Amino acid sequence: MSATLSSTRTRAALRTSARVSVELLLVLVMAGVALWFLGRMWSIVWPLVVALFLTTLTWPLARFLRRCGWPPALAASVVTVLFLLVAAGIVALIAVPVASQSGELADGVVEGIEKLREWAAGPPLNIGDDQITGAFDAATARIKDSVGSMVTTVVTGVSTVFSGVVTAVLALFLMFFFLKDGPRFLPWLTRQLPGRLATDVPTVAARGWDTLGAFVRSQAFVGLLDAVFIGLGLWILGVPLVLPLAVLTFVSAFVPIVGALFAGLVAVLIALVSNGLTDALLVLAIIVVVQQLEGNVFQPMIQSRGLGLHAAVILLAVTLGGSLAGVVGSLLAVPVAALIAVVWNYLREQLVDPPQEPETEEPHSGVAVPS
Repeated sequence: MSATLSSTRTRAALRTSARVSVELLLVLVMAGVALWFLGRMWSIVWPLVVALFLTTLTWPLARFLRRCGWPPALAASVVTVLFLLVAAGIVALIAVPVASQSGELADGVVEGIEKLREWAAGPPLNIGDDQITGAFDAATARIKDSVGSMVTTVVTGVSTVFSGVVTAVLALFLMFFFLKDGPRFLPWLTRQLPGRLATDVPTVAARGWDTLGAFVRSQAFVGLLDAVFIGLGLWILGVPLVLPLAVLTFVSAFVPIVGALFAGLVAVLIALVSNGLTDALLVLAIIVVVQQLEGNVFQPMIQSRGLGLHAAVILLAVTLGGSLAGVVGSLLAVPVAALIAVVWNYLREQLVDPPQEPETEEPHSGVAVPS
């Protein structure tokens, strides 16, 4: 006998599928609305995110000082000042050696341009001086024609720099207040929320804070690995400014994609100017190998252990974040994915039924009746 479909079960399955689809659609719509509001408030959200990153980086020292009996305001002030001094020291460590050797670098750039011009004039290109002069004249004319767009670009760049300065200042103030009043936030949040939310939201927030700290620490460790290996390669090849380049590599590790490209470009340029084309190509090879190992091996392994995410999930999150929001998306992709995992794990804990304990029969206690 051939089996026939049950109309009752088919209609029930369709109704269940339709209900689940509508609920999923509502969830996606609410997520889209939340992202839209987030984009409208980005001028406030971005300094808040930067302040949270900085706070997770500086909180261990502030916590140590508070445990030693320091008042919260004094501990937060000292840690904030120390952070500013360290940041200024990093900038000086990069800028001072570069400025002291700027003359040699400038002479090397001029010499490199002359060598490039001589090479272009010989075979197989055979480009004459008149052709090079014509190319420069054409470039100059094009620049003159695009003065308006250049002015617009400069104004946009100045606006971006100003916005970055405002974001940095606001993030520092927020970091100070987070260091000072952070431990009082969860108790305050518990008092503000009704019912079960008073337990659920602070628990998720505490787990999210631990996850964010793990991300920052793992990112700092990855940047340290990059700085050590690339700096060691530069030192072996005899490239100048090894220490500033290593520090620049460590700092740029916190900005995915663009940071690595910028630090690598600076290192290759300095190697080209000071040591020649061969060493520049060797430096480029070292940077490419280290960056590939960092991006495909070290970073996924370290962050997967610290964040509880699989290495493949981290790679996919960075790719998706970069395609959706560029550099900022790449920077926030991993912590956002980790926070989503925190929320999902907590929801799963709450939705899973507790295991049923087997019922044990109590032995009957009685008095033997003599026969």
